[in-house]
Amino acid sequence: MEKFAVIKVNNSQYKVSEGDVIEVDKLAGKAGDKLKFNEVLLKAEQDNVVVGTPIIKDSEVSVEIIEQFKGEKVESLTYKAKARTRRRFGSRKELTKLKILKIN
Repeated sequence: MEKFAVIKVNNSQYKVSEGDVIEVDKLAGKAGDKLKFNEVLLKAEQDNVVVGTPIIKDSEVSVEIIEQFKGEKVESLTYKAKARTRRRFGSRKELTKLKILKIN
């Protein structure tokens, strides 16, 4: 079993290992900034598994922002029969790409 952790970022949970690259909802900062997440919910290394209640004290995950970008466009359509009403709209979610540097 490899070393991994489950962290909470923007009310979402992610299973991460050192060296992983993940995409999360937009975080403040620019490319090259380093952040630390203190909300570690679970940490596992070899046969040693630590589960937080709800978080593990004195544990953090160091990450680096790789880029800020927009995701794929999601389009939707509303339609009302017999009323000649149609509405088409779309949106692109703003995302942040993170690289996991170290799990402490």
